[in-house]
Amino acid sequence: MLADLTIKEFLARTAGSEPVPGGGSVSALSGAIATALTGMVAGLTVGKKKYEAVEGQMRTIAVEAAAIRERFVSYIDKDSEAYDKVFSAFKLPKETDEEKAERSRVIQEATKEATLVPMRVAEEMEAVMETIIYVARNGNQNAVTDACVAMMAARTCVLGAILNVRINLSSVKDEDFVERMQKKAGYLETDAVRLETELLDWVKTIL
Repeated sequence: MLADLTIKEFLARTAGSEPVPGGGSVSALSGAIATALTGMVAGLTVGKKKYEAVEGQMRTIAVEAAAIRERFVSYIDKDSEAYDKVFSAFKLPKETDEEKAERSRVIQEATKEATLVPMRVAEEMEAVMETIIYVARNGNQNAVTDACVAMMAARTCVLGAILNVRINLSSVKDEDFVERMQKKAGYLETDAVRLETELLDWVKTIL
């Protein structure tokens, strides 16, 4: 599994001539990094007298961030697995009309799944971004820049995942599905950029 590789092994595999791991897996990794940093800042806040008022919230965030991080680690492999299914579908026989029809059906099904995986990544990460802002503003201020890096990694995760959604949608024939996914992708992309800008503009006022 990709998630079990060392950092050096993962980077070497990414730099290789195979299409996976690619941008989708790296986007998921960015999400895992974002949640790891979020959990770290929350953890660095717990136990500090100056931040007693938010200690309960920070404990909760640290626990939730750990669980979310594990989901993003799993998405590193799920994205590559979804790509492999599409690739395998294109290898199906296409000699007869029946084979062509079945091949087309499987390709469409696999491509939809390859669209839904990065969409889940983008949706879950966008939901975390408000928490990152809370941690940055209310957490240990010695780690505020770590929260900002978490936000930048989160934005990379969302935008990278959305790019994967869109390139897969270009091959999907279900117009209703495409319209729904495009609308959702547009919202998530816009909101991710907005949230990152909000935090980075704020941090400039205190540093």
